[in-house]
Amino acid sequence: MQITIRLLQTEDIELIAAAFDAIGWNKPAAQFESYLAQQTQGRRVVLVAFADGVFSGYLNIVWEPEYPPFREAGIPELQDFNVLPHLRRQGIGSSLMDEAERVVGDRSNLVGIGVGMTSDYGAAQRLYVRRGYIPDGRGIVYRNHYPAYGDIVRVDDDLVLHFTRRLHR
Repeated sequence: MQITIRLLQTEDIELIAAAFDAIGWNKPAAQFESYLAQQTQGRRVVLVAFADGVFSGYLNIVWEPEYPPFREAGIPELQDFNVLPHLRRQGIGSSLMDEAERVVGDRSNLVGIGVGMTSDYGAAQRLYVRRGYIPDGRGIVYRNHYPAYGDIVRVDDDLVLHFTRRLHR
């Protein structure tokens, strides 16, 4: 399998939205149009993966993330990392991560990432640990707010644990 990673382009938007719509995921074209605009402004980098010429996944690098500890420390964050389920476990996600870490490494010696806490994110949790990411030590957050001991929080995609990894430049 030949995996190609490149920057998001206008002609990718409908293709990506259609690929996710086909599997019932809410990833509308407007989301990728916004990503492309932010990429053009230099606020994010959107890496798109193709396996044998077929769209297979994407990953974002956000230079000034919303997560306060990353933003305050100037740590770029990898966000919205997705590989189509039927194409997982074929090296596509690792290729996206390799390229993202290379891009971040040109500007920073530290990279961050957040991961959901449900079992849907189990493969991602394992991947990040295998790649050397460690929890940032601040505990879980819900929509960028730290729940206090005894609080009740909603368990959904916004319940996240953040990790960092030191990059060698």
